[in-house]
Amino acid sequence: MLFNLLQTDTLAGAASEALDQVTAAPAAQPTEMSESLFSMFTMGGPLMWVLLALSILAIYLIGRKWWVIKQASKIDPNFMNDIRDYMNQGKTKSAVTLCRKYDNPVARMVETGIHRLGRPMNDIQSAIENTGNIEVARLEKGLPILATIAGGAPMIGFLGTVLGMVKAFFNMSKAGNNIDITLLSDGIYTAMLTTVGGLIVGIIAYFGYNWLTSKVSDLVYKMESSTMEFVDIVLHEPGEE
Repeated sequence: MLFNLLQTDTLAGAASEALDQVTAAPAAQPTEMSESLFSMFTMGGPLMWVLLALSILAIYLIGRKWWVIKQASKIDPNFMNDIRDYMNQGKTKSAVTLCRKYDNPVARMVETGIHRLGRPMNDIQSAIENTGNIEVARLEKGLPILATIAGGAPMIGFLGTVLGMVKAFFNMSKAGNNIDITLLSDGIYTAMLTTVGGLIVGIIAYFGYNWLTSKVSDLVYKMESSTMEFVDIVLHEPGEE
């Protein structure tokens, strides 16, 4: 009986001691290998700075061209109706004043046509088309650069991939028979980072270019529609002030 009691006390003491140790021990924290974005960026090599510059330029061009196209697309729905009324009443000066009120390609094209009134219709249409071509060129300015970034950034990333693999194999050749996986990791890491960076920049520029091109196409359609409407006004409802 006494032996059983001593055994029970011993087991209870051991359990209590084990519980105290578990309670006192700090919770195990998972050790994760995390690196900052900057350290990953620098491990990509010098070409990562080139890709960074291209990404900044692409984002700037996308934002700037979006703002220019947005401003150029602000066309009053009643603009051509007002022009028609002024032309029908012979108030060409009022029509010119209305055109100068709006800073967009359609208004400038119509103003050019009004200034050519009295000349042959071919001359009027030619003058309007020339103005339209200038406006379209202004809208498309910078888009070729964006297209170049869309095609060039992945190529730069691929160049970094090739250079990284060359670096890895060069380290292997120098090591001789003492080849270690760490000799390959540096070059492969550089190769993968430049590939990812080039693809990200290329994708941003590619989608931005196509989106802006579609916006320009929509605006050109509005310009052509307004030109045809103005020609119809001149042919059927001419007037002079």
